[in-house]
Amino acid sequence: MKNPSPSVPRSLLARVAWLAVCVLALIAGATPAVAADEPPPPPREQRPAPVTVQTLRPGTAPGLLFLAPQSTRDVYLHGPQILDNQGRPIWFHEIDEGAFATNFRVQTYRGQEVLTWWEGGANNTGQGWGVGYIADKNYQIIATVGAPDDRLDFHEFRLTERGTALVMLFRTRPYDLTPIGGPPDANMGESGFREVDVATGEVIREWWSLDHVPPTESYVTGSVLEKSYFHMNSVALDVDGHYLLSARHTNTVYKVHRQTGEIIWRLGGRRSDFQLDDGATFSGQHDAEPEGRNIYRIFDNALTESQPGNESRVIWLKVDPLRKVAKLVREVRHPERMSVEAEGGSFRLPNHNTIVSWGRSGRVSEFTASGSLVFDAALPPTHSTYRAYRFRWHGRPLTGPTVTLAGDGTTVNAVWNGATGVARWRVLGGRTETSLRPIANAAWNGLDTSIGLPDGVGMGLNYLQVQALDNCSRVIGTSPVTPAGH
Repeated sequence: MKNPSPSVPRSLLARVAWLAVCVLALIAGATPAVAADEPPPPPREQRPAPVTVQTLRPGTAPGLLFLAPQSTRDVYLHGPQILDNQGRPIWFHEIDEGAFATNFRVQTYRGQEVLTWWEGGANNTGQGWGVGYIADKNYQIIATVGAPDDRLDFHEFRLTERGTALVMLFRTRPYDLTPIGGPPDANMGESGFREVDVATGEVIREWWSLDHVPPTESYVTGSVLEKSYFHMNSVALDVDGHYLLSARHTNTVYKVHRQTGEIIWRLGGRRSDFQLDDGATFSGQHDAEPEGRNIYRIFDNALTESQPGNESRVIWLKVDPLRKVAKLVREVRHPERMSVEAEGGSFRLPNHNTIVSWGRSGRVSEFTASGSLVFDAALPPTHSTYRAYRFRWHGRPLTGPTVTLAGDGTTVNAVWNGATGVARWRVLGGRTETSLRPIANAAWNGLDTSIGLPDGVGMGLNYLQVQALDNCSRVIGTSPVTPAGH
């Protein structure tokens, strides 16, 4: 069920296919979730990773789920997918084995709602290289950001109101580590970000961690220090227009001046400009987001070498730039008290709910403003999704529905990848192309809906057609007349 829109260039994917075993480890710079001596995975199923909804209560925000599951074990096809509240896929963009996608969401570009995601490959220390894609409501790619030589990292692909994109980079460069007992000619890995004009490719701002943050701020040691001492995992614009960065390996959120690139303040870590009150400390964090003036929402993995296994959570911190203090405003934890080793993020919804991806735990939850759990879903074992989102989305693929008759002649399958307004399917059939008549109908039940036929009808058909109906029983899409294929 590959999407008809353009796909990632095969030359890029060919170079990264061998990296499939690192998909989970790359995001954290951690050990892969599947041990090398485990048996090989079973044959790959020709469907996207299923999502099992475990909790669905009144109070969820309107909209569809946007996920990009990945796994070290390619049991299922993988790629970005849109799902309803029952976990049924509406759109799926299959990507090649060995590649993966992150940051799949709805954003605004040139005044229009668009789909955006990052797609490419990565190494086993948590750095990636790939391309940011922008697709319209017809699922056609209308713009790309980055190229393989840019080493565009997977951690962020965020559009701004100015028609620019915030993207992350990674590189290595010589660095003197003798002040902390290392070699004078270390080959240091550092994180960076770029703000780039989407239409022209012009770089508006480029920032690199070693120019502003020394390795002495890092909490990692040894070879990890050299490979990824900073490990930036989010970049956003604060409400005043300056940059907001999260660096996992320094346990710090940085506010950076948009024009000069200088650090305005540090929140957390070894050199915090704020005193963090009880409950406000965090570590190994992901996805620092502005929630309002001087209020920040952070996915706190709560991961330290000295205290592994702490409960992960989403926290809201209020900082006082004058008094130099930071207070915990609120927090949410999963009822199962998860400890998330890597990945994770949160997203504020229009009704003030918060949707949370629990990263490597493979769970996605939605909480009300009062902290009540109203939605909870699970990915298959060994699967995760770096971030999760919910948006209203109205997609209309340029291609129409398709229909196939099952081999035993008792069912047909109706597929319209990406159509969001289908409520029911009507099946037409006949012995000739001009003698089609209604023979069955069924409620839409996911991207690939199976529709039973009356006894004996299927084997007498030579031609089939399906019509997609909306909630008012209007025809909104019709498949080509298709040979039944007995």
